[in-house]
Amino acid sequence: MKPSHTLRQDISFVTSNDGTRIACASMGRGPTIVRAAHWLTHISRDLESPVWRHWLADLSSYGHLVRYDLRGCGLSSRAVPEISFEAWLADLEAVTSKLEEPFTLLGMSQGAALSIAYAFRHPEKVKQLILIGGYTKGLLSRDQGDRTQTEAATLTNLMRLGWGQHHTAFSQVFTNLFIPDGTKEQHDWWRSLERETASAEVAARTMDVLHKIDVSGIAAELNVPTLVLHARGDRRIPFEEGRALAMTIPGAEFVPLNSNNHVLLETEPAWLDLCLAINEFLGNSTVLAGAEIGLTAAERDVLGLVAKGLSNPDIAAQLGKSEKTVRNQVSSLLEKTGLSTRSELIVRTLSGQIGQMP
Repeated sequence: MKPSHTLRQDISFVTSNDGTRIACASMGRGPTIVRAAHWLTHISRDLESPVWRHWLADLSSYGHLVRYDLRGCGLSSRAVPEISFEAWLADLEAVTSKLEEPFTLLGMSQGAALSIAYAFRHPEKVKQLILIGGYTKGLLSRDQGDRTQTEAATLTNLMRLGWGQHHTAFSQVFTNLFIPDGTKEQHDWWRSLERETASAEVAARTMDVLHKIDVSGIAAELNVPTLVLHARGDRRIPFEEGRALAMTIPGAEFVPLNSNNHVLLETEPAWLDLCLAINEFLGNSTVLAGAEIGLTAAERDVLGLVAKGLSNPDIAAQLGKSEKTVRNQVSSLLEKTGLSTRSELIVRTLSGQIGQMP
């Protein structure tokens, strides 16, 4: 689907405590949301990604989104002296060092454990936590049995042999761990990102660190509002790990998502559920009244049906319009509201932020 709006970002660099240069990107306005690093990102490519673009569009609509590439990956320094959990934590500290006001810290996958460690070390800087597809213990921290050790070693060795290559058994296995329900375009893009974002050796070293993560002890001592979301069919991180994470953090809210994907795709219903949960958790209260933003009566009719989850053909049939007319009116709604995606439009409408009359 062609983007309705062009997303824009500013890219800069910070220096971590060991001299590693970390590439950062910022976009959007409002309260700051920092996304802790996880792998398979490339800040110069993600804006047009069929896997990541909707994440960036929706998250930056909530506020000022700050994100960065993991060390050894993307635009960050590729030749790095150390890949470790402590080094990742130092990188996050470097990225956030100039933020004066408390911010929302969002962690996906391994970024959830990193966010927990940061919030424990810097409670004065974290206003709230959003953890998606996360865990407190890596594979080898959960189980030291022979079978598990063989599984961990096999996955790491397969990375060294098949990382980023097309038409290999490994490329199919690894891609299906993250986006099993993705399209061919999304799968192809994922494999190309493997090649462009990191070397096979860096990927393998990163995986070794992931296996040994354990923040379960400090997670139980956190005192910060926390939202935990996890897909029921997640093939990368088992659903039980997300549920255990929510049970470990005192007072955490848990939202299960009906998806098989570790990285949610824009076209699945679970994506809207995630957006609605985040919007409610953040307490976004800005109201854009229909009259104030110049919505016509016809546009308000279309908006109401979009908010119910109807597709353009269904809306056209119900209102007796052509699909082209409905498509143009949806584009007009996005233009007038300043939003980038259909899911943003639905979330804002259902939360009472768009379409209300003064």
